[in-house]
Amino acid sequence: MIGTSVTMFFFLFLFLIFILSSMIKIVREYERGVVFRLGRLLPQPKGPGLILLIPIIDRMIRISLRTVAMDVPPQDVITKDNVSVKVNAVIFFRVMDPGKAVVDVEDYLYATSQMAQTTLRSILGQADLDELLSAREKINNELQVILDRRTDPWGIKVSNVEIKHVDLPQEMQRAIARQAEAERDRRAKVINAEGEFQASHRLAEAATVIGDHPMALQLRFLQTLTEVATENNSTIVFPVPIDLFEPFIRTKRAEALKRENKE
Repeated sequence: MIGTSVTMFFFLFLFLIFILSSMIKIVREYERGVVFRLGRLLPQPKGPGLILLIPIIDRMIRISLRTVAMDVPPQDVITKDNVSVKVNAVIFFRVMDPGKAVVDVEDYLYATSQMAQTTLRSILGQADLDELLSAREKINNELQVILDRRTDPWGIKVSNVEIKHVDLPQEMQRAIARQAEAERDRRAKVINAEGEFQASHRLAEAATVIGDHPMALQLRFLQTLTEVATENNSTIVFPVPIDLFEPFIRTKRAEALKRENKE
């Protein structure tokens, strides 16, 4: 008799623990509990904190409200100009309405991943390769707007989409490298020609000044010799042009003429 009572008490204790464990739930700050009562969704999610459920009648599903960073696997994309590339991206989203995320879609994580992959292929297929490489910010914004609009019925908010890497074929990489090299050569030639054009104008102006003032050429010649002697500590042998002494010769001739006139 005593053994039977102990056994009944033990089973009653286990049943009480089971009832309490199914009644008392603790929901964290970043979670919400979606409660189904006899299969019907309650209007408002529960939590955070301590919540009480009706045993056997209520069922709760925990939904995290934290931002999820989901990696989109590399997708084979054919751009508008018929170039085959591999593109992968990352999307950032969070659940805004836990009830819709549970009721309106079977698995919101899987559904969002598949939606991101199909949207990535369709949007990038409408862009040229140059646009894909240079206007990435514009494409990211377009992807974010489209994904956010398509996942809104599921209670999901897509906050950001970023294209991480664009994998080009080897042939296209070589073609782009040749194009970039040709562009650099073109700019170098244009800059060189512009420099020659400006230098020719400056030389023409200098020639005009020197033509009006012949002594300027001699001064420039002496200045060049000074710079060469300063930079290179060595002995320099150079022929002295006769024009360098022409002013002194004219001065001497003028003095000689004056003396003859006086005499």
